[in-house]
Amino acid sequence: MSVTEQPPAQPPGGDPHQEPDLARAALHDRIAADSLTTRRDYLRIVATVSGGLAVGGLGVAAGVLPRHGDTEGVPEPKKVTDRLLPGQSISFRYPGEEDRAVAVRLTDGTLAGYSAICTHLACAVLWRKERGSEGELYCPCHEGVFDVRTGEVTAGPPPRPLPRVLLTEEADGSVWAVATARSGESTKDALCREFKDSDSPVAGRLGCRGAAVQDQNQGEQR
Repeated sequence: MSVTEQPPAQPPGGDPHQEPDLARAALHDRIAADSLTTRRDYLRIVATVSGGLAVGGLGVAAGVLPRHGDTEGVPEPKKVTDRLLPGQSISFRYPGEEDRAVAVRLTDGTLAGYSAICTHLACAVLWRKERGSEGELYCPCHEGVFDVRTGEVTAGPPPRPLPRVLLTEEADGSVWAVATARSGESTKDALCREFKDSDSPVAGRLGCRGAAVQDQNQGEQR
């Protein structure tokens, strides 16, 4: 008999009939150990991802994500469109290229402008004309809904109203974006915040706090 034909060595005093059972038991233990490792790895991954989502949610709630229109200085007026008819909307960027916005002309002719970034998790906000008498602003990510006339939350998880984009209409029918208002901020407060440190007479005409002193200093300098 050659070396390659020799039977496998038996352990001293071992029973050859028990070897298949021992092999199967060892294989079962190894599979069980592998399965346990897989489950542990899975749970670790799930915990890591869940923790990341939780941190992201806290970041949004705490205002860590940048707010619409957080730019230095007074934003330049921007032409949104040549004309916007009742029942129409248009998407644009203002005041920066990263600031998505939407303008809507309501059925009564009112112009409404808002940030198109949801206040929940910063998904895109769309205008759905067919919903209700005036349409609605809708975030498809988590079913958030905002009132198209006020920007207030009407359904879903968003914690705050949409920041507003202040619009004006010129005599030729063109629509311009001129300033931004944060969630819950009045038009006057928004304009005072953006124009109070500029040379524009807007702050003085609005009666912004500190504008009178600034106007007086400017007059003395002249």
